[in-house]
Amino acid sequence: MGKISGVFSLLWKLYVAIIFTVFALLYLPVIYPLLFSLKNKKRAFKVFVFWSWSMRIFCFYHVKKMKQCDLPKGPFIIASNHISYLDIFLLYSILPKNEFLFLGKGELLRYPVIRQYFKRLNIPVYRGNNIKSARSLIRATQEVKNGWSVVIFPEGRIPDENPKQIGYKTGAFQLAKNLNIPIVPITFTNNHTLFSDPSNFLGPARPGISRVYIHDCISVEDVERMTKNELKKHCFEIINGPLLDEYPQLRE
Repeated sequence: MGKISGVFSLLWKLYVAIIFTVFALLYLPVIYPLLFSLKNKKRAFKVFVFWSWSMRIFCFYHVKKMKQCDLPKGPFIIASNHISYLDIFLLYSILPKNEFLFLGKGELLRYPVIRQYFKRLNIPVYRGNNIKSARSLIRATQEVKNGWSVVIFPEGRIPDENPKQIGYKTGAFQLAKNLNIPIVPITFTNNHTLFSDPSNFLGPARPGISRVYIHDCISVEDVERMTKNELKKHCFEIINGPLLDEYPQLRE
């Protein structure tokens, strides 16, 4: 039975990959020219929202907001756990009115189609290169001043023991303190069951309902009051709450 479900999962991953590629090529002529000016980048974001909805419709992914708290006005840091590549594509339609960009790993630039989108609209982080990493934070600072919120996955990667979180890096919290902006924690609880790591060919993948929690923001006052390590621990506990409720075995 396991092998049969694995084959269906593989076929589903191939289907999602085809849909993704089709829309990537379809929207590239529309999005790419918009990425060369500050004004038009906001328009490009709206196309990404439409792309996200397209993926959800054609791949039969419904999003259920288990918790939806009010978002702060103005730019903020979005800190989310990272359990699937679905996290990235769903966020655009989950937060369609809050223009944001991703601060993400530079390894994504290896893929030609993704590189065209990612490098212009988002901010690559080059792990292991301190100079390039510092430049990424400088650019993130400038983008926040231009009105963009920033999405950061504090774990830095998808955990090996999904959905158990791994230790957070401090970059998101230092950036929030440097810019004096709030943090919005987000929890995805089951995207890893809807679309697991593509390198795990027979890993789970299927259509279904993605459950997401948009938590109360960590206010500017709390960002100022706490150290970056205190913020890191506090954010970890907030995001981890729904995971512990849904997967009690993670408490062990």
